[in-house]
Amino acid sequence: MGEDPEPEALTFVYRRPVLKISGEFLAGGRPHGLSRPTFRSIARRIVEVQRAGAQVAVVVGGGNIFRGGRNEFPEIPQTTADDMGMLATLINALALCEYLTTEGAPATVLSAVEAPKIADRFTTRHARQLLDAGTVVILAAGTGNPFFTTDTAAALRAVELGADLLLKATNVDGVYSDDPRRNAKAVRYESLDYQTVIAKDLKVMDISAVAICRDAGIPIVVFNLKQKGAIALALQGKPVGTFVGGKR
Repeated sequence: MGEDPEPEALTFVYRRPVLKISGEFLAGGRPHGLSRPTFRSIARRIVEVQRAGAQVAVVVGGGNIFRGGRNEFPEIPQTTADDMGMLATLINALALCEYLTTEGAPATVLSAVEAPKIADRFTTRHARQLLDAGTVVILAAGTGNPFFTTDTAAALRAVELGADLLLKATNVDGVYSDDPRRNAKAVRYESLDYQTVIAKDLKVMDISAVAICRDAGIPIVVFNLKQKGAIALALQGKPVGTFVGGKR
């Protein structure tokens, strides 16, 4: 693979993205746990664009630590399981914050639930101030409420923070007509409109998250975070992954 673009050479079309990273991705291919190489790689990719002037907010999932649900834990009420999942996202957020700091980027964790000893409480005003100052803002605990996924949290935060792009990091290079790991004939979409994603239930994100972005006019890019320079390419408006929201 080639080298990542030099930060000083980057000219962004989108300057305030929200990056959504799943807990599954943070596990680095393992069923559970935190992958040191994965966290380090993500931090370096974020720092690349942060140093070039992007104001980056990150929403992390927690499925690498706890993935609650009625099927897996029928004895645990959904509300409690969702609370446990929110705490798992805090663990991931704290870890990512340390890796970003090690790479030389100012970073802060803001939590949607009260955790005063380890993270500041999320408010829109505080988060916007941090982004304006060039701090990478890591958003933990989803929406702070049960029954909402971190996808929905990412879309909601994108609207609250005035983001101009939502980046959905995955292990594949975009949205396909079917699971490409199971169907060799699956077709990758270069671009889609919101309504097609919702009508065909293409699993880009939760339907509620797509609808929030549609109503706010925030485009979504679904891409493979393992691809070097992918975040920078997306912010430059260049072809990477699948663009949801009409034409690039």
